[in-house]
Amino acid sequence: MPKTQDKEKGSPFWDFFTSVRLTIAILILLAVASIAGTLIPQREEAARIAHEMSPAMVQLFETLQLFDVYHSFWFRIIIAVLGLNLLICSIDRFPSAWKRFKGSDGLERTAVFKDVPPHRVFSVSSKKEETSSRVSKWFRRHFRRTRVKNGSQEDVLYAEKGRYSHFGVYLVHLSVLFILLGGIIGSFIGFEAHVNIPEGETVDTVFLRRNGHPVELGFAVQCQSFTVEFYENGAPKEYKSELIFLENGKTVLDTPVLVNHPVSFRGITFYQSSYGSTAGDKILLRISKEGSGKEDSLVEVKKGDSLPLPDKDGKFVVSDVRADFMRLGPAAQIQVQPPSGEPVLFWIFLNRDAIEKMVPGLFEKSPRFNYQAYRPYSFFMQKAETKYYTGLQVNRDPGVPFVWIGCIMMICGFFLTFFSSHRRVWVKVSEKNGDVTVRVVGRSNKNPAGLERELDSIAESLRNLTQ
Repeated sequence: MPKTQDKEKGSPFWDFFTSVRLTIAILILLAVASIAGTLIPQREEAARIAHEMSPAMVQLFETLQLFDVYHSFWFRIIIAVLGLNLLICSIDRFPSAWKRFKGSDGLERTAVFKDVPPHRVFSVSSKKEETSSRVSKWFRRHFRRTRVKNGSQEDVLYAEKGRYSHFGVYLVHLSVLFILLGGIIGSFIGFEAHVNIPEGETVDTVFLRRNGHPVELGFAVQCQSFTVEFYENGAPKEYKSELIFLENGKTVLDTPVLVNHPVSFRGITFYQSSYGSTAGDKILLRISKEGSGKEDSLVEVKKGDSLPLPDKDGKFVVSDVRADFMRLGPAAQIQVQPPSGEPVLFWIFLNRDAIEKMVPGLFEKSPRFNYQAYRPYSFFMQKAETKYYTGLQVNRDPGVPFVWIGCIMMICGFFLTFFSSHRRVWVKVSEKNGDVTVRVVGRSNKNPAGLERELDSIAESLRNLTQ
């Protein structure tokens, strides 16, 4: 049976994954990948440099997924190999640590009393039994694990602490595996998305930042209101969204979201990332009728509402409102339905006079943009309602709990590895020709200087106790 185990551990697969060279190679690859992911703009930012590159180079970068390094297949393979390397190395070395942990209680080790330093050997005036009893009580107050072996000429007392320090390095390995597992879970199952929500509107779908594909949330989010404060120079000082989370049409959570103050709901986190303005549903129209001799009509119209023309000779509706139509500013689409015939569609602009100066004759030459497309009426846009929209970054990362568990385990592992040690202490109380002598020795798996100081302190305490 032992030969079979040795053969398995000596296989090329086992030797490959327990190799220190493999660990070093993986760490170098991770460092190179991290540098590439830092220097090469990722995801949306990649467009900044893509237009400066040749089509062939852009195709190469996309094939190698260099514009999205941390979600690339090869980066995930590196992470998986690192995890397998850590796991197999831990399995390979764990039996020796377990053997040290489950080692003998030390009472049979008499060789440790050879060459005891003179300052840790002292004589006492009390009898052997009384001295052993005092030392045993002191040990039990200062050590959790103590053993006593009584003999006719000598008694040996054994105590230890810090046994679990042997597992510190394995706890660190396990913590790294948890962190890697959390990253892999987040990479495959989680998502990073965004959504713009105008004030008063509700959405139940967000869009992936990577490819723009829609993702249903399973609940609805409403932007109840949006506020923004500015510095004197016009720069935004603070902007805040009042969000309402709804399930089956019922409000479940009503909470503000600010920059650096995200909110989480059903495992999905919402971050305040941007804002902007969009056209509202209402505009103020001025309608004039050529040759009527009447004053122009002012009417506030909501998108979708059908209203009669001033002289009841037809109806009109504002079918669409844009905050910036064709980069010409706010505009509205008017649909006029005459008493008979086909409807007439045309656009009117808030900045009509400025546009006419930039593009003379635009409105007369194009019926689509002619504010007098339905004569004898002329439509003028006097005012457009605008409202803010909030831009939210939406993340779901189910691997975060694993990462947190891994971080806590890593702290504990580092503490066990660097700030604790397995310390064993032996005290021999011997009697010869009526003289009782006490000897104090110890062993430690690390920090020998600290052990020497502790043994000196123990010897001094026992000397004072038994005098």
